[in-house]
Amino acid sequence: MTASSFTSAELRNAVDLLSSPALIRLITEIDDNGPIPPRKLASTLPDLSAHHLRRITHVARVHDLVRVAPGVGLELKTSGLELADFYDATARWARRHAYPTFLCDFTSRIRCTLSLVEPLLATDPAGGSNRPTGAKLSTAEASTELARPRALLVQWLDANPQVTVLLEPDRESESVA
Repeated sequence: MTASSFTSAELRNAVDLLSSPALIRLITEIDDNGPIPPRKLASTLPDLSAHHLRRITHVARVHDLVRVAPGVGLELKTSGLELADFYDATARWARRHAYPTFLCDFTSRIRCTLSLVEPLLATDPAGGSNRPTGAKLSTAEASTELARPRALLVQWLDANPQVTVLLEPDRESESVA
């Protein structure tokens, strides 16, 4: 399977999910610091509302990125660990090329780079320019090297097609909030 095996709507769903600031923070927090005990989630990500925390943990569980391990808390599954690796590699590319700006936080680097990579997912990288229309990359090298985050994302999506499916709204978490 390749990125071209997915519809444009499925690719959009996946990029929307993967560029969610709450998901980026949840995945990288667990990757950097280990499992989060259930009662520590709110203090670990204090700027997210209780509703947003419930929603993002639900989405991450349904998409097979995290699980609740008895006695441990919320931990990454294999797909979540691989997503954290993709986030790290993407942020390294963005830092190396000062994208979107020289000074930028991790989450913004991921989100902006995903917005660059998304149009490339539906194209054949061997069939033309790697540079998306309207992209503001500082060098030709940056455009060429964007193929690496694209390839990593394609590989991850091929292994995790469940993230291309749009979830139905979580009625339980909507009614609690």
